[in-house]
Amino acid sequence: MDTVHFKITRKQKAFINATADEVMFGGAAGGGKSYGQLIDAFLFALKYPGSKQLILRRTFPELDMSLIRVSRELYPSNLYRYNAARHAGVFFNGSLFDFGYCDTERDIYRYQSAEYDVIRFDELTHFPEHMYIYLLSRVRGANDFPKQVKSSTNPGGVGHTWVKKRFIDPSPANMEFKTNNGTRIFIPSKVTDNIFLMNNDPGYLQRLDNLNEDDRRMLKDGDWDVNQGAYFGEFTRSIHVMPPFEIPSHWRRYRALDYGLDMLACYWIAVDIYGRAYVYKELHKPDVIIPDAARMIREMTDKDERITATYAPPDLMNRRQDTGKSVFDTFAENGVPLVKASNNRVQGWYAMKEWLHPFKDELGQTIAGIRIFSTCINLIEDIPALIHDKNNPNDCDTEPHEHTHGPDAIRYFIAGRPSPTPKPKIQDEERPRNNIQSFLSFGT
Repeated sequence: MDTVHFKITRKQKAFINATADEVMFGGAAGGGKSYGQLIDAFLFALKYPGSKQLILRRTFPELDMSLIRVSRELYPSNLYRYNAARHAGVFFNGSLFDFGYCDTERDIYRYQSAEYDVIRFDELTHFPEHMYIYLLSRVRGANDFPKQVKSSTNPGGVGHTWVKKRFIDPSPANMEFKTNNGTRIFIPSKVTDNIFLMNNDPGYLQRLDNLNEDDRRMLKDGDWDVNQGAYFGEFTRSIHVMPPFEIPSHWRRYRALDYGLDMLACYWIAVDIYGRAYVYKELHKPDVIIPDAARMIREMTDKDERITATYAPPDLMNRRQDTGKSVFDTFAENGVPLVKASNNRVQGWYAMKEWLHPFKDELGQTIAGIRIFSTCINLIEDIPALIHDKNNPNDCDTEPHEHTHGPDAIRYFIAGRPSPTPKPKIQDEERPRNNIQSFLSFGT
């Protein structure tokens, strides 16, 4: 067999040699991510005859213009051939690649009965989390070949938040870490790590410098603290997230919920005399039927909490043909009466942006119309994860769907036009004192 020579960077070598169950490679544009994937896949195929690998992009045109085209140019024809009808690459030793894509939700089920030794995601942040989690189950087989998921990506996109949470936040870069489901590692790579690109196209850095600040931070610097296209750019943890405090008993209290079998998201919200809202309690649970949902809401509502209204979207008023009852009816029968709130998405999101918009209070501190107790962990994660709909930038994208439930509930609360707490006769008694005052000061 002829000797095959590939030139690789130091970071590409680290990616190839990584043995963690889940490996994520990349960060900045031009770091050699896709090339590293193809070299790694080629070496694996030669080392383990008869092995099977799946290489994924979100859409087939992206796959065809990148990985498929480059693999045909890169791999020696005496070792490898591409079968266009099957979208598969076949090696002389029986190893194969399936070039796959998941353009729609149902595409993942095309791999329902498949078995792969390695699955490779190129541009992982283009995928929602549930697609990734489902396809993890396709890594299996009775042989003794290594089993891995190896991904590459830039920051930004629909999957930015969950990828950051899964690979970036838990551990320093280049350090393998353990989870309940195996081991993971993030190997960063910037354009300056790709000596071949730097030597052959030194003007590439300048072109990256010409991008707007967010794009430059993501594509040149590989900065994961930027989420391109975030709908609620106003959201800042230092302003909108606060330690819990004891809610004054006379403040108006509301609940708001978004319900479906995929998720029950319910929030308890207090409003002070200035009309400022405090999200102080969270119920976020999947696969809950209505009687159980109502029971959980009742149990989490203290006996002395006087709930002014529980807002919900109008589609829950639709009556089912088999029972003649609506979700509103069933919740009411189980002790949680609901109040209809508008479901005008664009108008509702705009109103929510106004509530989140920072301003100076009477003490000169930067505050906002709504803030969240630090115990409401899902809502705090979900709001900054929402991005603009690519077809209607005035609306939020419905993907990643798992991040939409909590913000939807807050949108219904705002659309319900909640009233402030009535001012007491002696207004000074309303003002929080001592340590509570410090909690109510935004930015603490």
